[in-house]
Amino acid sequence: MKIVNWKLRINMKLSSLQKYILKQCYNNTGFKIGKNVIENFYSSKAIKAKSMVGDITKSVERMIVKELVVGFGTKTAKKWYIREVMLTPKGKHLARETFVQQKLPKI
Repeated sequence: MKIVNWKLRINMKLSSLQKYILKQCYNNTGFKIGKNVIENFYSSKAIKAKSMVGDITKSVERMIVKELVVGFGTKTAKKWYIREVMLTPKGKHLARETFVQQKLPKI
């Protein structure tokens, strides 16, 4: 059994793409999004499709290693093809901490 203590805060530096993924997952019902939602991050930027797919894949894989998201997709002999990502409890906690403004008590 794994014991998780949220009071022990881990300092994580997240890229703007990773913050976007975290925010989109948190705002979505079910905390699960498809890769097409992540591709909207690059909608206003002129970037090559191959570079975009590589950047998204690297960011999602790094978030999986940090245990912030779980990836769903197909596995071949050499690599994963991730189609959807979903927040883990650790990811939900970090998203809540990062994006939701906490109300301060009245004095």
